[in-house]
Amino acid sequence: MENALSCTSSSSAPILHHPLSSASFTPQFSSQLRLSRLKRSNSVGQHRNRSLVISKACGPQGNGFPIIPTRIFIEEAIGAEYGEGFETFRPDGPLKIDVDFLNDRLQEGFLQRIRYAMKPDEAYGLIFSWDNVVADTRGLKLNAWKKLASEEGKEFPEDDEIQRLMLYAGAEHVLHKVLLWEKAENDMDRLKLRLSQLYYDNLLKLSKPVEGLKDWLDAVSTARIPCAVVSSLDRRSMIEALERMGLIKYFQAVVAEEDGMESIAHRFLSAAVKLDRKPSKCVVFEDDPRGITAAHNCTMMAVALIGAHPAYELQQADLAVASFTELSVINLRRLFAHKGSSFMDMQKQIIEKSPPRRKLTIDTIF
Repeated sequence: MENALSCTSSSSAPILHHPLSSASFTPQFSSQLRLSRLKRSNSVGQHRNRSLVISKACGPQGNGFPIIPTRIFIEEAIGAEYGEGFETFRPDGPLKIDVDFLNDRLQEGFLQRIRYAMKPDEAYGLIFSWDNVVADTRGLKLNAWKKLASEEGKEFPEDDEIQRLMLYAGAEHVLHKVLLWEKAENDMDRLKLRLSQLYYDNLLKLSKPVEGLKDWLDAVSTARIPCAVVSSLDRRSMIEALERMGLIKYFQAVVAEEDGMESIAHRFLSAAVKLDRKPSKCVVFEDDPRGITAAHNCTMMAVALIGAHPAYELQQADLAVASFTELSVINLRRLFAHKGSSFMDMQKQIIEKSPPRRKLTIDTIF
């Protein structure tokens, strides 16, 4: 949590102008393991044995312990129902961050206002949800459930409603209330861990983004609009997946599990800070009604991607599209076209009195 908002009071959170790289995210214990590998040994056999032990401890990639996502199959809270945020700690004490605080502190400076007056598109910030917006994770999750059912000797349900619960409800609720697969108390933890492992194995094979996303990001990059991607995945897995899909150069900020956000709305607020944009100037791209609600709780605009949910469940979004190919930069301007300082505020209706009728007189000249 502290990592995401270490400089909010100055209203100039750092923006990553260079492409993110997975090489910069090294595990905590990798340096110790490298040092132990450099020790001289009296025989070649001892050196090989030591290297073998180190490679086993580091996992299949050899540069850190295996990373298993633990917050994938969890139904997260929406958050910011009353505009509340979260706390970040500073040397002078804890600092409470909420929606109003960020909208007030992240005001544009004098030079920024001049620049945004000439190039208004740069004043916006785009926040993309990872699931089903950047990557098609529905197939990854269903494939993980199918493999788990095969390993446990269970039948995979074909009912659409049950599959929907498997995608969006928590794994514990599905295993305990829907599928009834666990038989003992320790079975629940074992099945949840194995499900996360299977999902991570599928994630390593992911190499294609959602259709039309790359062209949309090209247009947004040409307009110099900063972008962020948010997810409950760990940062390293996110960076590596973005590199495989060829999207790493388009995102200036990443909000991942290490940022310690407890809800969907908190993750959006953290992305706004990293982009150095007011929440009221950000646009969230989501496919879930819960994410759209979280965006509106943060005073952000929401663009819904129809697919995982039908259009009638996404009516609360400011704009709903079937694909990124339907979007253009002008759509972003139209989202904020009628939004001013007093837009949607309660105001009294002013009833103007009709002016008195003028009496017609005839001028007489004597």
